[in-house]
Amino acid sequence: MEAQTFVRTVLGDIAPQDMGLTYSHEHIVIEESFPTLQSPLFLLNDTERISEELSAFYAAGGRTMVDTMPANCGRNIHKMATVSRNTGVHIIAATGIHLEMYYPPNHWRYTYTENQLTQLFMEDVTLGIDAHDYNGPYVDRTLHKAGMVKLATGDENITAHQEKIFHAVVNTHRETGVPILTHTNAGKHAIEQVKLFEKLGTDLRHVVISHVDRYPDVGYHKALLETGVRVEYDSAFRWKEETNWTYRLLEALLEDFPDQITMGMDAAKHSYWKSYGGAPGLDFLLTTFKRDLESMGLSGYYERIFIRNPAALYTFSNH
Repeated sequence: MEAQTFVRTVLGDIAPQDMGLTYSHEHIVIEESFPTLQSPLFLLNDTERISEELSAFYAAGGRTMVDTMPANCGRNIHKMATVSRNTGVHIIAATGIHLEMYYPPNHWRYTYTENQLTQLFMEDVTLGIDAHDYNGPYVDRTLHKAGMVKLATGDENITAHQEKIFHAVVNTHRETGVPILTHTNAGKHAIEQVKLFEKLGTDLRHVVISHVDRYPDVGYHKALLETGVRVEYDSAFRWKEETNWTYRLLEALLEDFPDQITMGMDAAKHSYWKSYGGAPGLDFLLTTFKRDLESMGLSGYYERIFIRNPAALYTFSNH
């Protein structure tokens, strides 16, 4: 079988080497939706301000962002495509299902079968994302396809409902080769996620577990990385305590696991964006963090974290 060598962006497939410097977990567009009703700070739907922020990211050397808002909780695929065209930034869009709190209690996620969810996710990947993000009775598939499939677990043990989502996500991955990204609540249940992925026959080289740097335990991270899965750290700018655990983990782990760590900002609130009058801005990892990495003597890993590792992760796997 000929190896697959593409990354799927909202404007089409690109070669992995064309991704350039990549943020592996962002929220670029969040349209008015159930999550923004809960927290207005999540609202990110002004394409001019989004384009301004991403243009600054591009000017600082950034080239690709992974938008991690999955099906029916704030995606606006047309706005994502517009921002990508405006700025030159490649955007990888998500399908899949987020944490339960981002959906109303009567949502279709609870009644759709594993096969129905699999079909929905696969069509996002292979045909195109619905222009209405499954908010109405009609589905109008666009030309813009998903390049990643997402799932999430919370504070509690993995539930039967979440296992159904796992099955649909892995079915989609195994059928199409699409990479998988997961949400954890502050790194909880990351190892349990990996065990379930292994049980279902997932290629862990194309799975990334997010937010785990919020779990301040080096031993836990070593055990997780020893499984071969990739991780995404995104709290470098969040720590208020004296110890910045993101930095401490990078110091402890990069030497032994240089090919498994990726980074992003997960800056889902517009109060983090300079274009909305917030701070520190989406160029943080290209400026302040880059200088901090140099001061820690870890600048030699910068290319792996932001270029080589994301390219390997987000390339579709052979299936």
